[in-house]
Amino acid sequence: MTSLPDHRNANAGASAAQVTGQPCFVRVTGTRDTRFIEFEFAIGDPDLAVELVMQFHQFREFCARHEVRHLTTEEGARLDYERMKWRYGAPGIDH
Repeated sequence: MTSLPDHRNANAGASAAQVTGQPCFVRVTGTRDTRFIEFEFAIGDPDLAVELVMQFHQFREFCARHEVRHLTTEEGARLDYERMKWRYGAPGIDH
């Protein structure tokens, strides 16, 4: 019986940006107990993000490893506005 090569670890050391071919984004949303940083991490589209919490040194390593681009304050405000429209109003309507 022939076994197939195991590709599960082929990208173990690669960044998310390298694996997907898309840019990675980080948006810091807060801190907790002066030990942890709260942030959103997105691949490809800053609108689709996961919320994560890490210690500060882990966060710095994470950002370097995944080649992230930090969103500006203006970009974060734009994301919040779009999310509020979806949550509380009619999407696609500017008011």
